[in-house]
Amino acid sequence: MSHQLEKVKELIQLREKARLGGGLKRIESQHKKGKYTARERIAMLLDDGRFEEFDMFVTHRCTNFGIEKESYLGDGVVTGYGTIDGRLVYVYAQDFTVFGGSLSESLAMKICKVMDQAMKMGAPVIGINDSGGARTQEGVNALAGYTEIFQRNILASGVIPQISGIFGPCAGGAVYSPALTDFNIMTKGTSYMFLTGPKVVKTVTGEDVTQEQLGGASVHATKSGVAHFAVENEEEGITLIRKLIEFLPQNNMEEAPTLVCTDPIHRLEDSLNDIIPDNPNKPYDMDEVIGAIIDNGEFLEVHKDYARNIIVGFARFNGQSVGIVANQPKYLAGVLDSNAARKAARFVRFCDAFNIPLVTLVDVPGFLPGTGQEYGGVILHGAKLLYAFGEATVPKVTVTLRKSYGGAYCVMSSKHLRGDINYAWPTAEIAVMGPSGAVEVIFSKEVAASENPAEAAAQKEQEYRDAFANPYNAAKYGYIDDIIEPRNTRFRVIRALQQLQTKKLTNPAKKHDNLPL
Repeated sequence: MSHQLEKVKELIQLREKARLGGGLKRIESQHKKGKYTARERIAMLLDDGRFEEFDMFVTHRCTNFGIEKESYLGDGVVTGYGTIDGRLVYVYAQDFTVFGGSLSESLAMKICKVMDQAMKMGAPVIGINDSGGARTQEGVNALAGYTEIFQRNILASGVIPQISGIFGPCAGGAVYSPALTDFNIMTKGTSYMFLTGPKVVKTVTGEDVTQEQLGGASVHATKSGVAHFAVENEEEGITLIRKLIEFLPQNNMEEAPTLVCTDPIHRLEDSLNDIIPDNPNKPYDMDEVIGAIIDNGEFLEVHKDYARNIIVGFARFNGQSVGIVANQPKYLAGVLDSNAARKAARFVRFCDAFNIPLVTLVDVPGFLPGTGQEYGGVILHGAKLLYAFGEATVPKVTVTLRKSYGGAYCVMSSKHLRGDINYAWPTAEIAVMGPSGAVEVIFSKEVAASENPAEAAAQKEQEYRDAFANPYNAAKYGYIDDIIEPRNTRFRVIRALQQLQTKKLTNPAKKHDNLPL
């Protein structure tokens, strides 16, 4: 065998060794936990045969505590690029079979390289987390590595889409990279996120808590809002990442891909003419309205199980990717509270950063009252949503279905926050407050002085309802551009979006804003 052939053979053997990560025994152990390996995950995520790997031969450089005796090619993370539906993406997947996926300086350097490349090329970056945290033997070098990653997450924010899959442990400083990215996906039962683990919690606060109770997928999908999606298994999570990418542009200078629309744009939805109950206090399901007006009823809901009084997610109108924000009368009557405002504000800002138009469906009786909300800073949180809609320069189409009262009217992409096209259904009630509250404020003395206060209150309520609890008063001032037939909503929204395709609007030049955090 020639010298060159020997060298080629050596390369092939080293590649085979690198692909085994921490070895067959550890791969088997990963499978027994119901988890895939880093390479299997990347293979599922990307188009077949399109993965190009970086830094397969990187090893750690640590000489502390005997760790220099153990070394693996790749050092606990698989990095590179490939395509999803033919579109370029950069990926990294932590390899739990090598030192439990723990982060070393070398491992961080590999992740940083991929992120730098993604920024140069203007392509999304997808990180799959499955790691025991910082590699303790490396001390401050591991912490430096984490922070180098965070710095890149910060600079990439709003420039390229960043998606995190949490498919195993993610604890301590490690949680901050996913927290800085645009979307977090967690797997039920096999993933968790927390800053301090159960043992530390027990020592410091005396609380007995399991990993699942402290930071499992269901906790972060329902209680904290840290996870945008909680999925049953990794296959579902990876399919979801591919689906999500379909709605997004490559970067902030591009538009999201437009698909061929197979759903007629002038399709009438007669059920909508009758969906609003006669009793203004009765709920209905806003999901039904969304499903009826979007292309083929296909809605990718974000933060589905968190702050359910508001709905956010991606859909298409005539093949165009759109962000939807909608109050949900089925939960808490669709009121805005701190969590709903934060959830929607983050989504609105994401869509605005990535040139995705916003369609807002309004049925909001106001903000949730009470000390719990006021002490929790509902004023600041409500201001975040107000700020997000007001700052957004993408096309904004708003449809008011039923209630739109008080400060909540202002906040929900009103004409005064530079809403481009604001429609209302004939059932819309746009006013400072509901009729009964208004009567108490305006006519309280008159009602009290009358012979039959209940009858007088009812009469005044009807007077107020006739004057204000309708869309025509707002339309009289041009705050509503048109009052539309509910069944025709799909067509009117599509027409509005078509008209707005050449919209140009810029905010004043500034270093950055100071939104009410």
